[in-house]
Amino acid sequence: MSISEFAAKDFQAAVVRQKGGPFVIETASITPPRHDEVLVRVVATGMCHTDMVARDQIYPVPQPIVLGHEGAGIVEAVGENVTKVEKGDHVVLSFHSCGSCRPCQEGHPAYCENFNEYNFAGARPEDGSHALCGHDHKPLNDRFFGQSSFGAYAIANVRNVVKVRKDAPLELLGPLGCGIQTGAGTVLNALKVEPGSSFAAFGAGAVGLSAVMAAAATGATTIFAIDVVPSRLELALELGATHIVDSSKDDPVEAIRKVTGKGVDFAMDSTGIPAVIRNAVLALRPMGSAAVVGASKPGALLDLDANDLMQSVKSIRGVVEGDSVPDIFIPKLIDLYLAGRFPFDKLVKFYPLDQINEAAADSEKGGTLKPIIRIAAA
Repeated sequence: MSISEFAAKDFQAAVVRQKGGPFVIETASITPPRHDEVLVRVVATGMCHTDMVARDQIYPVPQPIVLGHEGAGIVEAVGENVTKVEKGDHVVLSFHSCGSCRPCQEGHPAYCENFNEYNFAGARPEDGSHALCGHDHKPLNDRFFGQSSFGAYAIANVRNVVKVRKDAPLELLGPLGCGIQTGAGTVLNALKVEPGSSFAAFGAGAVGLSAVMAAAATGATTIFAIDVVPSRLELALELGATHIVDSSKDDPVEAIRKVTGKGVDFAMDSTGIPAVIRNAVLALRPMGSAAVVGASKPGALLDLDANDLMQSVKSIRGVVEGDSVPDIFIPKLIDLYLAGRFPFDKLVKFYPLDQINEAAADSEKGGTLKPIIRIAAA
């Protein structure tokens, strides 16, 4: 298929036209890729909590919009300046970044100073244009995380396209672009959890359990998972946790100290709940480090014991996207998965595109850890 032929074709996409949804399957069309862009036929896209907070305008995005930011698919065409991938390559789509600010230049694109503009603005940051057009022939807001992959096709920038090995199951790989990358990357890249160390994941959703798997893969020997959903805690034990705490029944800080004495070396919060973040810091041993990766409600304030933080020389930091360089980190996660050391397939449940609202509801109720929307055959 040539670019010109494709530009005249229609495809199905899930569109959100009002605050709170629903996702509506509509006919859309797409423009050819520009000089630095890649046209991808989407095979499957993971659904992440961020899709819902954008749908509900907790993170404001312009509507109507096509969301989806954990896409995986096959390259259909590339812009004239693209050499990184070619037609037929298998790719995972991750977050976008500018490439020119100080964090990007220093190797931390997840901390891009222009992150919101490149991932939440609903248009190309360079000129405000769109790649998608709706059934009413009006532009659709897109470029969500540089991709908007809740549809059969997506236009991504060369910076947020990651080439992956073809012997990996492509329909499974999309969540590596955000949620799973966030949990695993926080452990491996940001906190740098060490062999023989102790780690606690506060929250055992897809991000928290990805952190548990990464901690086990890196050789941590005491791994806690804290949650209020028994099925998640049972799965955590299967994925590498050595201890679980139902925080609706037991004080997690006391439970952790009962096992470790002074507390854990490392902790991560994926809930975004200030009281839980506080517990993650309290559960640290002296000189321990905690990472906050969960999205809190706007204006949420964190109440910490200042003397505990100072006198125990504890560290707390925010982490976005696992502090990952996706082109390097995502292939590493795939290698770990294929080696049997990172079984993230145990987190997922597949849904067809026309059941995307059911997938969102199941995720919000906690019944499905990581929905993946199947869009086309690989």
